[in-house]
Amino acid sequence: MAKGKDVRVTINLESTSCVRNDIKKESAGISRYITQKNRHNTPSRLELRKFCPYCYKHTIHGEIKK
Repeated sequence: MAKGKDVRVTINLESTSCVRNDIKKESAGISRYITQKNRHNTPSRLELRKFCPYCYKHTIHGEIKK
């Protein structure tokens, strides 16, 4: 099995506008989600609006490198 050639890959999404990313680091953690994407249909980095439990609102979560 060739793992590097799979069409669907597992990606991590991390909050881009969370309070945790600021210098103060007031919140308890970083909001992250795990999902899958089709490499052929979406070759660029994925960005989705997801709920951040630390900010208590929907924020943009962008794809990060593992």
